Amino acid sequence: MPRTMVIRRRGGRLLVALLTAVTVLLGVGAVPAYAEPNEGGTKKLRDALESTAKGHIEAKNKLEASQKRQKKLTADLKTVEQRLVGLTEQVGEVAAQSYRTGRLTAPAMLLNADTPDSFLDRVAALDVMAQRDSKRLATLIETRAEAAEAKKGIDAEVREQQKQVATMAKKKKEAERALAAVSTGTSAGFSGGSSSSARPAPRNSDGSWPGESCSVNDPTPANGCITPRTLNMLQETKAAGYKRYASCFRSGGSGEHPKGRACDFSAAAGGFQDKTATGGDKSYGDSLAAWQVRNASRLGILYVIWYRQIWHPGTGWRSYSGSGSPAADHTNHVHTSMH
Repeated sequence: MPRTMVIRRRGGRLLVALLTAVTVLLGVGAVPAYAEPNEGGTKKLRDALESTAKGHIEAKNKLEASQKRQKKLTADLKTVEQRLVGLTEQVGEVAAQSYRTGRLTAPAMLLNADTPDSFLDRVAALDVMAQRDSKRLATLIETRAEAAEAKKGIDAEVREQQKQVATMAKKKKEAERALAAVSTGTSAGFSGGSSSSARPAPRNSDGSWPGESCSVNDPTPANGCITPRTLNMLQETKAAGYKRYASCFRSGGSGEHPKGRACDFSAAAGGFQDKTATGGDKSYGDSLAAWQVRNASRLGILYVIWYRQIWHPGTGWRSYSGSGSPAADHTNHVHTSMH
């Protein structure tokens, strides 16, 4: 064998050994830096999943806000209607008294006064009666107007809710159409998971999610940046007991990773492995996926992919198939995309 070829082979073995030693020292084993460059789907699919999930979540937030407003308006209307009962009785008493005693005019009361003092007393009494009756009548009219306004408000909220329900149904159909290329229909999903509840990420006063940029450091080995909401999700996931290797930011490709809005959670303890998870690794992934879905609304999760299944807020769990590799089919890691 030529001497140059022998040297090259020895040099190649030395390089492989050196790289293996470095990766072992880093504590991640001989594994790729990322779970899968393009997450096993086309850009069109990822864009559709993002837009439909956001549309569903926003419509759901508006629906829940409208339901809260309707609940308050209904309580206000009940209070107003109770006041109306009392005011109507008071005005009815004035009318009944007037009917029993006949139409008592101010001149008649004053002419029947025997003395100057009696005359002044009757003048004062007339003024008090007029003020009382006028106030009762005015309050009754105002309260009726309040009741009518509350009813209008309730009707408006019902229309708003119908609109948002229709939007959610539309986004569900759009998501199902997008998923048709990689999904054969609904699936069972995963159960179990930690019983803890995640600390909610901050929302706007109307319940919507504030816009966030890739502005905080990614604490995973991927480095780069992530959004504050993604960081909260990562921290809460670890706090729930899911502390195995994770990677978030990715400089290349498309989807949420380059935006700092996605993380991949390895099923294996040592890091991403190019093989399908089984046994305890599979159970770990099942538990993690179930916990994240249960806390999706608290954390601001758009969708979760794990073990040939994808969870979308509009469709629930559905089957999912990538290109066949463990990374593309997500059988070696849980992928989590954020709002």
